Amino acid sequence: MKIKRIQTEKAPQAVGPYSQAIDTGTFIFISGSLGIDPFTGKLKETLEEQVKQSLINLKNILESQKLTMENVVKTTVFLDNMNDFKTMNTIYAGFFTNSKPARSTVEVARLPLDAKVEIEAIAVKT
Repeated sequence: MKIKRIQTEKAPQAVGPYSQAIDTGTFIFISGSLGIDPFTGKLKETLEEQVKQSLINLKNILESQKLTMENVVKTTVFLDNMNDFKTMNTIYAGFFTNSKPARSTVEVARLPLDAKVEIEAIAVKT
């Protein structure tokens, strides 16, 4: 199996020793995405802005591989406050209008850069 590292300027650069995503030939594993604007390098302020930017970043990584959100089969959402679930869910639903990937959502004590949300995904190449 050939593994390919995925890197696009339309998503934030990794803030540690990891790849934005990995292509295994069948699956794309997208690392946790924070709500960082890839052009300014700054974390968005509000939960709503962070959720939207995180999903835009995921979408941009997928598009760099000629895939769409329809290819996503699993996501994991990390929230720093589960009281934000409804707000996150509403924004999330707007990005997955036709497909409904499997998903886990967990509350965590803290996220990198003190972000409010981080979302990772697995997509299948069809």
